[in-house]
Amino acid sequence: MAKINVKPLADRVLVEPAEAETKTAGGIIIPDTAKEKPQRGKVIAVGKGKPEEPMTVKVGDVVLYGKYAGTEIQVDGNDYLIMRESDIFAII
Repeated sequence: MAKINVKPLADRVLVEPAEAETKTAGGIIIPDTAKEKPQRGKVIAVGKGKPEEPMTVKVGDVVLYGKYAGTEIQVDGNDYLIMRESDIFAII
């Protein structure tokens, strides 16, 4: 993986969303227009946290987050989300 030149500040986290599912468990192919936005991804970078709230997640963690969490950004042609750590529900 190439080095990302984005350093999140305070309690923010940079997440690479997982690919949207292209097929159901039963084998039905899902068209692009019906694909759900993924709600999990891999942590790429983390801020230093706040003095009263140290960061819990670390680079490499796979996390679950809310459907509308974060702000979409593009770095070197790749899509990422930047969100507050509090928008993350769990580490899986």
